[in-house]
Parts: sequence; structure tokens; C-alpha cells
Amino acid sequence: MSGIGGGSYCLLYLPERIGRNMYDRIPQIIVDKEVLEIATGPGLLAKHVADAAKKMIATDYSEGMIAEAKKGVYPSNLIFEVADATALPYKDDSFDVVLIANALHVMPNPEKALSEIDRVLKSDGVLIAPNFVAHKGTFISRVWSKILQIAGISFEHQWSAAGYQDFLKQNGWEIRHSREMQARIAIVYVECVRDASRR
Repeated sequence: MSGIGGGSYCLLYLPERIGRNMYDRIPQIIVDKEVLEIATGPGLLAKHVADAAKKMIATDYSEGMIAEAKKGVYPSNLIFEVADATALPYKDDSFDVVLIANALHVMPNPEKALSEIDRVLKSDGVLIAPNFVAHKGTFISRVWSKILQIAGISFEHQWSAAGYQDFLKQNGWEIRHSREMQARIAIVYVECVRDASRR
């Protein structure tokens, strides 16, 4: 399977304070912007932040997840679509912001997803990519990693906080803002722009 589904499904496993921190910060970044979310899962994050955007398309590889995301009430500027993160059906330079939460670590080929993000993101665009790290760093994180695996969420990559940020840098991204947040499994919130020195 080349795509991945259900990334923000993992948000269900975050403490409220961490979810609230992201829900408060992301709208400030996406005000009046054209936004793409990858691996929206049931659409939790998209439904919380889309009001701030000019337009938001929230995608997932799983048709079932998109069907779930379309349930309930959500902002009129939010569209849910099925899409493969490694072969996005959008034109080059289509979005001001791309958001991918807790999904890169479950992808067999996250480099391909980052390449596609690079393609569809405008030249001055922002990548927001919070991600679980140190999945087996503590007893609690090992337990929660196992719970997520039982729920069908696998871990292809076991990055540390520094390792995840190095991975983004190695793939052409400059980290503009980062914050590590402790939870059952630690999460690193990052905002990136393209590394101009690699262009």
C-alpha cells in the first residue's frame, strides 16, 4: 500500500492540553490561506481549525475515514477527499499550507510524501508536521504504542525528537518553529519552510 490513512485519528490519544495547544496555534498560521491536510482520519483537526482558513481540503487514503469525517457539522470552507499522500491529485504550487499530523512515522516511504508536499506547496508555503516520537522511550509510551498497534496504527519509523527533525532537514525542510510536548507518547510540533540553501 503506497498511501496511508488515519493520521489525525492518533489525536484521540493526545491529552487535551496538547490538542488545545495545536488547535490554538494552527489557526494563527492558516488565516485566509489555502490549506491541504494529509491523513485527516476522522477529520478531528480539520474541523477544529478550518474556520480560520480561506479554504481547506482534508484528505485521507482511506475511503472509510473520509466517510467518517464527513459526518456531523463542519465549516462550509472544508472539503473532505480521498487522496494518496504519495501521489497527490493536485497541481504544483496549489497550497499555502500543508498539514500532516502524526502520519509520517506510519508511512513505509515518508520521503515520497514529503516530495509530494514540496510539489503542491507554494514557494513561500509552510509545512506543519507534528509527529509522535520516542514511541518506546518509556514504559508508558511502549504501552501506548502497543495500544495504537492493536487499533491498527503501525509504526514504520521510530524517531527520537532530534531524529525526526533531522529527517525533515535531510529532506529539504528548514524548521522555523518546534516544540516537544510530553504525552503518553511524546509529540514534536514543527512548522517548516523549504531550506533555501538546497534550492
